[in-house]
Amino acid sequence: MPARKLYFEGIRVGDELPALAKAPIDRVQLSRYAGASGDFNPVHVDEVYAKSVGMPSVYAPGMLVMGMLGQLISDWARGGQLRRYHVRFIKMVWPGDTVVCKGRVSDRYGEGGRYFVEVELWAENQRGELVMKGHSSIQLFYSLEDENRQRSGQSPIVVDVPRESLLQNAGTAAPEGTEEEGALSGKKTTGSKPAAKTATAPDPSKKTKK
Repeated sequence: MPARKLYFEGIRVGDELPALAKAPIDRVQLSRYAGASGDFNPVHVDEVYAKSVGMPSVYAPGMLVMGMLGQLISDWARGGQLRRYHVRFIKMVWPGDTVVCKGRVSDRYGEGGRYFVEVELWAENQRGELVMKGHSSIQLFYSLEDENRQRSGQSPIVVDVPRESLLQNAGTAAPEGTEEEGALSGKKTTGSKPAAKTATAPDPSKKTKK
C-alpha cells in the first residue's frame, strides 16, 4: 500500500495534528542522544556536575525535544516539503517527564500554483505545562491530480486561495501560559530554559518555482 500523502485541498485552518506522546525521558536516552549528537554538555549526562551548578538533576537538551516536534510535523506532512521550522524553548524537561507533541493548522494560502500551510506546534509535559512552542511552513501539491501533472512535466493546477489565519479567531490559537510569555518577552520564569536556539529553513516566499 502506498504511503499516505497530504494534499492542500484536504486541509482546513483549525485542523489538529494527531498528538504524539513520547516515552518518559530517562538518563539512558540522554546518554544515547549525547553520543548521537556529539553534545556532551555535562548538565545533560553528569548528575554530580548538574547538582554542583545548582540543578536538581540532569535535564534534557532542548534539541532533543525539538526533534520530537520535528517528528510530529514530518509524520503528518508526508508528501509535503518542509520550508521553515523554528521553535522556542519554554521550560526544562527532566528525567521522568513525558513529552506530548501537538499541532494545529493556523494558516493556508495559495497563489500561482504554489500552496502552503502554516502549522503552530507545541509540546507539553505530563502536567500539561508548555515546554516548547514552534512553527512550521509546509509546501504541498494542491491535489493528487496536481502532483501527477507536475511530475509529468505539465503546469500546476492554479487556484488562488486567500490567506486564512487563526489570528482572526484568537480563541482557537495554541495554548498560552506565563512560562511561554516570559520566554518570548525575554523575562525569566521559574524553571524556564533560555530560548537561545532557533532553527529556521529558507522562507518559501523568497523562492521561485523552477
